[in-house]
Amino acid sequence: MSELPLRDRIEEALHTIYDPELPVDIFELGLIYKIQMMENNGVHIYMTLTAPACPAAGEILGEVETKVKALEGVGEVEVRLTFDPPWDRDMMSDEAKLEMGFM
Repeated sequence: MSELPLRDRIEEALHTIYDPELPVDIFELGLIYKIQMMENNGVHIYMTLTAPACPAAGEILGEVETKVKALEGVGEVEVRLTFDPPWDRDMMSDEAKLEMGFM
């Protein structure tokens, strides 16, 4: 088992998931709003998309659930999609803004 706490390993896994249209991972894009640890190591992930009509929505949400469930020690995983608040570029990390040419 990894020496990192479970929450850190979840964040690590989220850093490996990319929006297919952008060269930045979903964590740095600011698409992950909240990681809530539940009883029995269950995880609720609240996230958004760059646009409500994102054609890759199902693919991204499925990859989040699959990669987090695959982590040792994780119980039930629930990914909740929300558009409140709506995503905008200000939610991106400075690293993501640099990668995208916004700085």
